[in-house]
Amino acid sequence: MPSAEWNGAVLATTDKFETVEGNIYFPPSSIDKQYFHASDHTSHCPWKGDAKYYDVVVNGQVNKNGAWYYPEPYAAAANIKDHVAFWNGITVKK
Repeated sequence: MPSAEWNGAVLATTDKFETVEGNIYFPPSSIDKQYFHASDHTSHCPWKGDAKYYDVVVNGQVNKNGAWYYPEPYAAAANIKDHVAFWNGITVKK
């Protein structure tokens, strides 16, 4: 079962997920919301659309823009709507 961990905390765990371009996307119901704080950062993918980011905060430490999601993905990426993916030192285990 995939999980995402950082700084000693389990950020997300699920048995239902999507994999896109090698990244595991966790459904919104699988994340522990206490660790996620909205970020102003955004990015754009030509086929997925515009991504929004979260700062991940655990034990007072901040992983700036450590998680992202697509609130309104293009049709080709509709399966990852609102699903959360991780990077920047956050460990994702399958």
